[in-house]
Amino acid sequence: MRLITRFDLAKLSSAELHKLQRTTFGALVRSDFGTVTRRNALASLENIERELILRML
Repeated sequence: MRLITRFDLAKLSSAELHKLQRTTFGALVRSDFGTVTRRNALASLENIERELILRML
């Protein structure tokens, strides 16, 4: 999994962000501890959550 940046997220709708959040969470669950995939999934989830919060403000 590649890292999803805030720049990538800015062009998505809120509905698309929620769908991406579910997909990314699934990738996190399937990833092995300590792998690049897991780190990217965690960082991507943080970025998605920040974007969703910013849109609510």
